[in-house]
Amino acid sequence: HTFFWESMSPNGGGAPSGKLADAIKESFGSLDEFKTQFKTAGATQFGSGWSWLVTDKSGKLSIEKTPNAVTPVVEGKTPILTMDVWEHAYYLDFQNRRPDFMTNFVDNLVDWAAVAKRFEAATA
Repeated sequence: HTFFWESMSPNGGGAPSGKLADAIKESFGSLDEFKTQFKTAGATQFGSGWSWLVTDKSGKLSIEKTPNAVTPVVEGKTPILTMDVWEHAYYLDFQNRRPDFMTNFVDNLVDWAAVAKRFEAATA
Protein backbone atom coordinates (compact mmCIF):
# COMPACT_ATOMS: atom_id res chain seq x y z
CA HIS A 1 0.00 0.00 0.00
CA THR A 2 2.94 2.36 0.42
CA PHE A 3 3.23 2.72 -3.36
CA PHE A 4 -0.48 3.63 -3.50
CA TRP A 5 -0.23 6.23 -0.71
CA GLU A 6 2.83 7.77 -2.34
CA SER A 7 0.87 8.05 -5.61
CA MET A 8 -1.45 10.62 -4.00
CA SER A 9 -1.23 14.14 -2.69
CA PRO A 10 -3.80 16.35 -0.94
CA ASN A 11 -2.95 18.88 -3.67
CA GLY A 12 -2.99 16.25 -6.40
CA GLY A 13 -4.80 16.11 -9.68
CA GLY A 14 -4.26 18.45 -12.56
CA ALA A 15 -2.03 17.23 -15.34
CA PRO A 16 1.48 15.86 -15.68
CA SER A 17 4.14 17.86 -17.48
CA GLY A 18 7.39 17.27 -19.30
CA LYS A 19 8.48 13.83 -20.46
CA LEU A 20 5.65 12.06 -18.62
CA ALA A 21 3.02 14.23 -20.31
CA ASP A 22 4.65 13.53 -23.67
CA ALA A 23 4.69 9.77 -22.99
CA ILE A 24 1.01 9.79 -21.98
CA LYS A 25 0.10 11.62 -25.17
CA GLU A 26 2.22 9.24 -27.25
CA SER A 27 0.81 6.10 -25.59
CA PHE A 28 -2.84 7.06 -25.15
CA GLY A 29 -3.47 10.06 -27.40
CA SER A 30 -4.43 12.38 -24.55
CA LEU A 31 -4.60 12.65 -20.77
CA ASP A 32 -8.38 12.23 -20.94
CA GLU A 33 -8.02 8.98 -22.86
CA PHE A 34 -5.45 7.74 -20.32
CA LYS A 35 -7.91 8.53 -17.51
CA THR A 36 -10.70 6.68 -19.32
CA GLN A 37 -8.57 3.58 -19.87
CA PHE A 38 -7.12 3.67 -16.33
CA LYS A 39 -10.61 3.90 -14.80
CA THR A 40 -11.90 1.18 -17.12
CA ALA A 41 -9.16 -1.15 -15.89
CA GLY A 42 -10.24 -0.46 -12.31
CA ALA A 43 -13.94 -0.80 -13.08
CA THR A 44 -13.50 -4.11 -14.86
CA GLN A 45 -11.27 -5.65 -12.18
CA PHE A 46 -13.64 -8.18 -10.64
CA GLY A 47 -13.50 -8.06 -6.86
CA SER A 48 -10.38 -6.71 -5.20
CA GLY A 49 -7.32 -5.50 -7.04
CA TRP A 50 -5.46 -2.66 -8.68
CA SER A 51 -5.23 -0.53 -11.79
CA TRP A 52 -1.63 0.24 -12.82
CA LEU A 53 0.22 2.59 -15.15
CA VAL A 54 3.42 0.80 -16.14
CA THR A 55 6.37 1.64 -18.33
CA ASP A 56 9.06 -0.23 -20.15
CA LYS A 57 12.66 0.96 -20.37
CA SER A 58 11.95 2.86 -23.62
CA GLY A 59 9.21 4.92 -21.97
CA LYS A 60 6.26 3.15 -23.60
CA LEU A 61 3.34 3.31 -21.18
CA SER A 62 0.55 0.79 -20.75
CA ILE A 63 -2.26 0.07 -18.33
CA GLU A 64 -2.58 -3.17 -16.42
CA LYS A 65 -5.04 -4.50 -13.89
CA THR A 66 -4.24 -7.15 -11.32
CA PRO A 67 -6.29 -9.08 -8.78
CA ASN A 68 -5.76 -9.17 -5.05
CA ALA A 69 -2.10 -8.58 -4.09
CA VAL A 70 -0.54 -9.23 -7.52
CA THR A 71 1.67 -6.47 -8.92
CA PRO A 72 3.02 -5.98 -12.47
CA VAL A 73 6.53 -6.46 -11.08
CA VAL A 74 5.97 -10.23 -11.14
CA GLU A 75 5.61 -9.91 -14.92
CA GLY A 76 8.79 -7.84 -15.27
CA LYS A 77 6.94 -4.54 -15.69
CA THR A 78 7.72 -1.27 -13.90
CA PRO A 79 4.73 0.39 -12.23
CA ILE A 80 4.71 4.17 -11.91
CA LEU A 81 1.13 4.72 -10.68
CA THR A 82 -1.48 2.56 -9.02
CA MET A 83 -5.09 2.89 -7.94
CA ASP A 84 -6.39 0.56 -5.25
CA VAL A 85 -9.81 -0.82 -6.17
CA TRP A 86 -10.25 -2.95 -3.09
CA GLU A 87 -13.49 -1.90 -1.42
CA HIS A 88 -11.62 -0.77 1.72
CA ALA A 89 -9.94 1.97 -0.34
CA TYR A 90 -13.16 3.83 -1.01
CA TYR A 91 -16.08 2.49 1.03
CA LEU A 92 -16.07 5.08 3.83
CA ASP A 93 -16.28 7.99 1.39
CA PHE A 94 -18.03 6.41 -1.60
CA GLN A 95 -19.82 3.29 -0.26
CA ASN A 96 -20.23 0.95 -3.24
CA ARG A 97 -19.67 3.68 -5.87
CA ARG A 98 -16.29 2.54 -7.21
CA PRO A 99 -16.61 4.68 -10.39
CA ASP A 100 -17.03 7.85 -8.28
CA PHE A 101 -13.91 6.95 -6.27
CA MET A 102 -11.92 6.35 -9.45
CA THR A 103 -12.95 9.68 -10.96
CA ASN A 104 -12.01 11.47 -7.75
CA PHE A 105 -8.67 9.64 -7.69
CA VAL A 106 -7.58 10.56 -11.23
CA ASP A 107 -9.00 14.11 -11.12
CA ASN A 108 -8.02 15.20 -7.60
CA LEU A 109 -5.52 12.89 -5.92
CA VAL A 110 -2.81 11.71 -8.32
CA ASP A 111 0.57 13.18 -7.40
CA TRP A 112 1.90 13.72 -10.92
CA ALA A 113 5.28 14.91 -9.59
CA ALA A 114 5.79 11.57 -7.83
CA VAL A 115 4.67 9.65 -10.91
CA ALA A 116 7.06 11.69 -13.07
CA LYS A 117 9.98 10.85 -10.73
CA ARG A 118 9.17 7.16 -11.02
CA PHE A 119 8.94 7.46 -14.80
CA GLU A 120 12.32 9.22 -14.98
CA ALA A 121 13.94 6.57 -12.77
CA ALA A 122 12.43 3.70 -14.76
CA THR A 123 13.56 5.07 -18.12
CA ALA A 124 17.00 6.38 -17.11
